[in-house]
Amino acid sequence: MDWTDRRRHFRSVLAGDRCLHPASVFDPISARIAEDLGFEIGVLAGSIASFVVLGAPDLVVLTLTEFAQQVLRISRASKLPLMVDADHGYGNALSVMRTVQELETAGVSALTIEDTALPTAYGRGVADLVSLEEGVGKMRAALKAREDKELMILGRTSAVAIAGTEEAVKRVRAYEQVGVDGIFLVGVKTRAELDAMAGAVRVPLILGGAGDELIDLPYLAERGVRIALQGHQPFVAAVRAVHETMKALREGASPSAVAAAGSSDLMRRVTREADYNDWSKRFLGA
Repeated sequence: MDWTDRRRHFRSVLAGDRCLHPASVFDPISARIAEDLGFEIGVLAGSIASFVVLGAPDLVVLTLTEFAQQVLRISRASKLPLMVDADHGYGNALSVMRTVQELETAGVSALTIEDTALPTAYGRGVADLVSLEEGVGKMRAALKAREDKELMILGRTSAVAIAGTEEAVKRVRAYEQVGVDGIFLVGVKTRAELDAMAGAVRVPLILGGAGDELIDLPYLAERGVRIALQGHQPFVAAVRAVHETMKALREGASPSAVAAAGSSDLMRRVTREADYNDWSKRFLGA
């Protein structure tokens, strides 16, 4: 499956009538696990990329180059269509164009560009939105920059949480009019808020950071939501497992007694050992 095939599959998900949960992935192994478990979509969050690559919080100190490199590692390790969080496009509208080019080359199936003013300005303790005009300009730039028309450009906004429903409706309508393929909503907590968003646009919706009222997949599907993120527990669980394993070993536990260790069969499967054994026989005479 090549990049375009994956993008077509991603489009088919958003064109369908179901709402599904994606797998939160962060490296080649996690992507392969998600693929083996039957997930249809993978997602790499900017926050998780910052944790993995830099060991730093989500403060937009990760560079586009670092992010694109991690995306490529994930994309080439599995056949899972990948949606990524491209933050604010790493700068102004011209930087957005460069971001789309780099991430398209790295194999993503969809990317989000948000209208949050990033990184946070000096003296500001809360998130701000860029002007609607600048947000529209970024969406137009993203659409102009892509070469494979199957790549999905998703307009992302936290306007509901930052500025209220009325402002959010204004923004999602403007982004739809520009031509984005879908809207990624962050911070929607209630059915009333989602109903307002769903009534404002016809393009598919993606939810991130949704409230407890919004965990009903049939309801979400009826409102045009096609992907609903569940958070990024896999990376947190991986950190906890590494910490607990190292702590046990440091305190004198026998390696064979460390319960968190993965089985040999699982390790062989996720590293595709059988494929490498076959290639070794065919091409190295081993």
